[in-house]
Amino acid sequence: MSGHILIIRLSAFGDVAMTVPAISVLRDNYPGVKITILTTEFFSALYNQIPNINFLFFKPKHKSIYGLFRLSRQINQINPDLIIDLHDVLRTKILRMFLAYKFNRISVIDKGRKEKKSLINGSIFRRLKLMHQRYADVFSLEKMNIDLELFNTYSKININDKVHEFDLNKRLIGIAPFAGHNCKEYSLVNILKLIDLIGPSCQILIFGAPGEEEKKIKKISKEKTNTYIISSNYSLSEQMAVISNLDVMISMDSANGHIASLFGVNVITVWGATHPFTGYSPFNQPEKNSIIPDLKKFPKVPVTIYGSKCPKDYVNAINSIRPEIIFKRVNEII
Repeated sequence: MSGHILIIRLSAFGDVAMTVPAISVLRDNYPGVKITILTTEFFSALYNQIPNINFLFFKPKHKSIYGLFRLSRQINQINPDLIIDLHDVLRTKILRMFLAYKFNRISVIDKGRKEKKSLINGSIFRRLKLMHQRYADVFSLEKMNIDLELFNTYSKININDKVHEFDLNKRLIGIAPFAGHNCKEYSLVNILKLIDLIGPSCQILIFGAPGEEEKKIKKISKEKTNTYIISSNYSLSEQMAVISNLDVMISMDSANGHIASLFGVNVITVWGATHPFTGYSPFNQPEKNSIIPDLKKFPKVPVTIYGSKCPKDYVNAINSIRPEIIFKRVNEII
């Protein structure tokens, strides 16, 4: 098979990371196909271990309707044979409208919005299809076979001298306590307790974005001598190198867990108002690695898919999970 496929996924961090298994298998199965990914430049590092990938970058100037029209003209110039929309939001719908006059092969993801709504309102309570599989399914609409079991996990990356500030002879435990919404964040009090439970025999790497998150994790590093900050002092590629060397990643419902799963790292995810049944678990992780609140105390979980519009009495559901429960699972792994 030959031709040129344009794949669209503009954001967000974790969602872009979840496209990697499907696109990697696509690359392996169809080496003669040209693949271009339309995404934000920052996210391009997520595809570093997939060969022969081209990029078209979505930029701030493209956010307006006129900007999307200009972007459609750029797409006209690269002239793909097939367009795959793995995002399906208002912005990509407008973009598809501009493209429809020229391109008749456009396939769009089914996000399972009706099922997710039923999960939130309590009509159903069952595990929905993983988003990784939903991404793969779009390609099957175009008669391309994408078997996610064939995904070869990313290779461990050597940590260069710039980022090699910790002892690789000790167990490396990553903790990513932050997320896009408060109801998905584990408190610093609980993080400190968890670090104490893990103890000094392991080195703890705390991940956080520049700004307020970095300020918070600096407080942790001052109190705990076996902790290191992974933040603005690391590029995304450098962070991925560090993550690839972890023994365990403890993540909230956020991007760090998805990145770690690409390297085959054991990922423990801590859930609050959201739930792994929504389909956003990290790739190829056992169910016992998902730690959720007591559903007798919080029977309406999940009350939100992404963490927005969370009822006040569920904002702190995640912090009802005792650090001892997370540590028990860490201990079972290491």
